[in-house]
Amino acid sequence: MPFNIPILLTWLRMALIPLMVGVFFLPGHWLTPYEQGVAATVIFVIAAITDWFDGYLARRWNETTSFGAFLDPVADKLIVAGALLLLVQLGRTNSVIAFIIVGREIAITALREWMAQMGASKSVAVSSIGKIKTAAQMVAIPMLLYAYPLFGVIDTLFVGQRLLDLAAVLTLWSMFYYLRKAWPLIKERPETDHPANDGPA
Repeated sequence: MPFNIPILLTWLRMALIPLMVGVFFLPGHWLTPYEQGVAATVIFVIAAITDWFDGYLARRWNETTSFGAFLDPVADKLIVAGALLLLVQLGRTNSVIAFIIVGREIAITALREWMAQMGASKSVAVSSIGKIKTAAQMVAIPMLLYAYPLFGVIDTLFVGQRLLDLAAVLTLWSMFYYLRKAWPLIKERPETDHPANDGPA
């Protein structure tokens, strides 16, 4: 297994997931609800920074590897999924929104993997819709983890929920966009490429 600083940062991002979740389940006398929100928000923001930083360093130092390319999106999806499940548990978003976002990530990841095997990965390259969805999502999640007025003016709970709603709508939009781009190849693949009796999955 290759190991370098960018990959170390990716592993660190994954290690932050249980810490982000765990602060809300500490004994009540350890942290106040406000301190829990601050701690979880800081942890999530640090994870988001490492996401940008590991990719930057990998390109700058020419340390891109196939393992790093695999691990990085896995870490991204795990921390987003962990945060969304936590927010559902806290009652700050609903399970439908979480399911839409997490379900789309699973579906598009599988589609990209299949398209890459077909040699057509460019057909499902990241679109501008997907980038806007990610931006809305990455602003919404720390707001909802914090969930207290910011600067005494911004209602982070309300703004975060609306941004996450927007992210869910864009999630569906981008999923249909990717499926439409991939559909010609899906139709062209012969059924014989998918044996019916290959044994258990």
